[in-house]
Amino acid sequence: MTERAMQEPTLLLLTALADAPRHGYALIQEVAAISDGRVKMRTGTLYGALDRLLQQGLIEVAAEEVVDGRARRTYALTAGGRAALAAEAGRLRAVASEAERRLSVVLSRVRGTFA
Repeated sequence: MTERAMQEPTLLLLTALADAPRHGYALIQEVAAISDGRVKMRTGTLYGALDRLLQQGLIEVAAEEVVDGRARRTYALTAGGRAALAAEAGRLRAVASEAERRLSVVLSRVRGTFA
């Protein structure tokens, strides 16, 4: 049996961290950019998800600093996080490929009907 599909917030956060470590506000901006503005992650949702991903070992704290008197953590993917993201990307590619294959069969039938 295969693992359950990754929830969208998890997928978006891991994707946002795939190319560089980022702090919370930068993650919110990246998630919005990746989703073309469709997903606007709220602060509470973000930090709840980050805590869960830390516990699962998919991300780690790469750095901690104080900026304007406030603590700022920068997060990065772990090797496990990269593997999980790669597996999910492969799963999504396979599903999309099958969807396109099935749609092309239907479209070719429809076009044949009107030809």
